[in-house]
Amino acid sequence: MLTLTQALYDRIVAHARQDHPDEACGVVAGPAGTGRPERFIPMLNAARSPTFYEFDSKDLLKLYREMDDRDEEPVIVYHSHTATGAYPSRTDVTYANEPGAHYVLVSTADTDGLGEFQFRSYRIVEGVITEEEVQVVEAY
Repeated sequence: MLTLTQALYDRIVAHARQDHPDEACGVVAGPAGTGRPERFIPMLNAARSPTFYEFDSKDLLKLYREMDDRDEEPVIVYHSHTATGAYPSRTDVTYANEPGAHYVLVSTADTDGLGEFQFRSYRIVEGVITEEEVQVVEAY
């Protein structure tokens, strides 16, 4: 299960809406070994595409060095889908290289008739996608 604060949830959704119609992407880092998402880090979609996201390699290297210096790890890796539901694509699965991370997808398309966005979380390990419950709390 992914547990995150309402503030982080709101920031991820706001980033997805802000970058629409392009896919948004980013990371939420947390203290190494805790599994607790704390630090919101929106990234630039270097692909600037409505159907694909890509972290800029220089930005990603800088981020990983910074997380290492702060004894953090990526707890959430998130991106948005702008025209499809919040389910990992084959490309998303191919790029899922953090087995301990929660992969959050926010769809900014109303694909299910339930509202203007979907927020879903997955574990993706060795190509296997497992959806998990999302618990939003006021504070940890």
